[in-house]
Amino acid sequence: MRLNRRTLFRNVASAAATGLGAVAGLAATSPAAPTPPGRPLRIGVISSRILGKVQRLNGHTWHFAQYFHPECNLEAVRKYKDPGTIRLFQNYLRNPRTSFHRWPFPNTVIASYYEPDAEAARIFCEAFPGVEPASSLDQMVREVDAVWLGDASGFGEDHFDLIAPALERGLPTFCDKPIGGSVAETRKILEFARQHGAPLMSSSIYRYQWGTEEALRMKASDEFGPLQFVLASQAGDHSPERWRIYGQHPAWMVMTLCGPGVDSVSFSSYRQTAHVMVSYPDRSPAEIWCGRPDARSEYCSTSVYFSKKAYTYTPAIEGHYWLGHHYQMLNMADTFRKMITTREEPVPHREILEVTAIIHAGIKSEAERGRLVQLGEVL
Repeated sequence: MRLNRRTLFRNVASAAATGLGAVAGLAATSPAAPTPPGRPLRIGVISSRILGKVQRLNGHTWHFAQYFHPECNLEAVRKYKDPGTIRLFQNYLRNPRTSFHRWPFPNTVIASYYEPDAEAARIFCEAFPGVEPASSLDQMVREVDAVWLGDASGFGEDHFDLIAPALERGLPTFCDKPIGGSVAETRKILEFARQHGAPLMSSSIYRYQWGTEEALRMKASDEFGPLQFVLASQAGDHSPERWRIYGQHPAWMVMTLCGPGVDSVSFSSYRQTAHVMVSYPDRSPAEIWCGRPDARSEYCSTSVYFSKKAYTYTPAIEGHYWLGHHYQMLNMADTFRKMITTREEPVPHREILEVTAIIHAGIKSEAERGRLVQLGEVL
């Protein structure tokens, strides 16, 4: 399998480099009306704020949600975005040679964009022709088939208010991480979605890396033996604020590979580095390392230890970080697109809740000098 993968992605990466460019307990309520045959799925995109501040060029709407729209005005991208993002759009996101034979999606468009700041909304609609600025969330949810909320490194404090109108109508909804700013807020969102029968999706983009998929394939086979240990590392200096936001990524990697049922969390930090032990009552623990200096160029690294083999990966594909980043964004968008039509949630609610709990148990543990904090203390 991996030999075939190497051949496939070496060819795709070469083209890119040259610039050629379901959850138990879901409420049994009536779902939203099905999309008429022949009409594309209309996606409403919402830009959250960071502690009340506008995300003028929100990367989690511009980069992540753009897959749903067939048209892109690259001149507008060149006008407003930085040189690195311009290359990302030209060489990867909008390059037909790097589509992985999965894009463009045949049945989606972005119908509207919600951001109360008129200038930020206008710029997005200029970059993606045909998208209309929504005057209100109530207007948006009456006119779309699904909603995507994008948040580039915020705290999630406004997420419930932004997606509640869509959930109330039973619309399939993506809510960026962190889904809630606290365990109570996350539980509130999950329960509200369940009450209204709204399919909900939320997780880190790390869940959709090629390497994560490969690790799960290895885990499901009998070839490599039982899973023994997971080490999920995150680049960047550690701070309590960064842990609340970026700790979501390695916590999601642990949850995706090891599963729910976490018993306790122990968090110790020294200067700009933090180590977190995530313990289970019935299986080996997993470790999170924040502030790993050698992972800066590829953002993160994950090592998965089976009894017969160790497998280490980063978001990069054959050494190409941006190709791999493109793959995981596309993969996540495609997973959401499929949820819209099937109404089957790809991420269990319990996993979403436990990731939030890991983050806040870690905060409590660090404040108490690394004390082993039972997950039940924050749940």
